[in-house]
Amino acid sequence: MISNTAIVASNSVIAPGATLGANVRIGAFCVIEANVVIDEGSVIASHSVISGHTHIGRNNIIGQFASIGEINQDLKFRGELTSVVIGNDNQIGKNSTIHRGTQQGAQSTRIGNNNRLLCNVHIGHDCVVGNSISIGDNTGLAGHVVVGDFARIGSMCAIHQFCVMGQWALIADQSGVVQDVPPYVCASGNHAVPEGFNALALPFLNANPSLKGILLSIYAQLFHDRVPIEDVKSEVLRLSAGYPLLCCFNEFFRLSTRGIIS
Repeated sequence: MISNTAIVASNSVIAPGATLGANVRIGAFCVIEANVVIDEGSVIASHSVISGHTHIGRNNIIGQFASIGEINQDLKFRGELTSVVIGNDNQIGKNSTIHRGTQQGAQSTRIGNNNRLLCNVHIGHDCVVGNSISIGDNTGLAGHVVVGDFARIGSMCAIHQFCVMGQWALIADQSGVVQDVPPYVCASGNHAVPEGFNALALPFLNANPSLKGILLSIYAQLFHDRVPIEDVKSEVLRLSAGYPLLCCFNEFFRLSTRGIIS
């Protein structure tokens, strides 16, 4: 179904079964396949291909030559019904690729709201990208990567499969990340190592002195004092009852499987 307010270039191909919402704009030479849903106000620039069971939310801007919903590169994939789900108000740069999920994983690759993905970004199968995240040019996320809200990943970075980037994590340009990066941690290098605490994160700037001290103490325990990780987890869990901001650490520890950068 195509809304009567959608604008589609005459040389683009919209397959029967695709859904285009109100005021969607499709540029020249695009291909939109049958099971794609694009919600109101989203703009797809020229030469883009949207395939598979892909749902793109409202007011997204997708650059030219993007490929979204294509078959993933997991050798176990056998054509199962999997999907890509993209939220609202995202900017996705030209030449970006976002692959559908796998049955062995989450069955869906998911991108939240208000994200900015620059040119040539690759989002692999089963990735979960949160909200208000920035990913620089020519950066690739391998399969099953999780990126927490407000994280920043620089240009020309490579993120290993199954890695977890915590909320407000900051990854410098040209970094290779092969282990998990906790919330509020700055990391750089290949392989990436911790380079300090993200003291410019808004929750930290707005925190009271007591909470600031706790956050800095968690960083010190993880990377300077070498406190056993199970002890850190227990302490954070105890403190989070009084400081809800620390709950993002509990979620990070729950998801982390590759070990923490050091």
